Amino acid sequence: MTRVVRGVSLLFSGLFAGFLLCVLVLENSLRGFDASVYTQVRLVELDRLDTLASVTLIPAIVTTLVLAIRARGNDRRVVLVAVALLLVVFATTLAINLPINADQSSWSVQNPPADWSSVRDHWQVAHLIRTLAAMAAFGSLIAAALTRTHQIVGDGVRRTALEAGGGVGHRQ
Repeated sequence: MTRVVRGVSLLFSGLFAGFLLCVLVLENSLRGFDASVYTQVRLVELDRLDTLASVTLIPAIVTTLVLAIRARGNDRRVVLVAVALLLVVFATTLAINLPINADQSSWSVQNPPADWSSVRDHWQVAHLIRTLAAMAAFGSLIAAALTRTHQIVGDGVRRTALEAGGGVGHRQ
């Protein structure tokens, strides 16, 4: 059961981190355009991307929390770091990004607000924070998965799962 939860946690946290990274690249690309172009692209983003964020972040948090409960020792500490980072993402999203999204959803492409660039900058800084936190959470989960268990292999020596499975540099 823990193996399945770990896999689902990795899947959803990885999908979420990748999604945020793509949005970060898109948003950075928009910095060279005027208010109308920025507003039009944001309205397109707001059409479905909030849904994608929800269907990837919520399962990532839930499965990572379940994994933290089931984990032991150092594995638990590393997974708890991932939980904390995902909660930073969630809090940043609720406190900053979603209110700005709600405001921007009523913007007009023909007549964006005068302060559009300061709103954009505020949203993008918060998005950068949550992207870095999501990527760090995913990295923590990868680290936990690679070092989570010690196995006794054929020669009787205890090794990490990575070493026992023929990790980096192992020739078969």
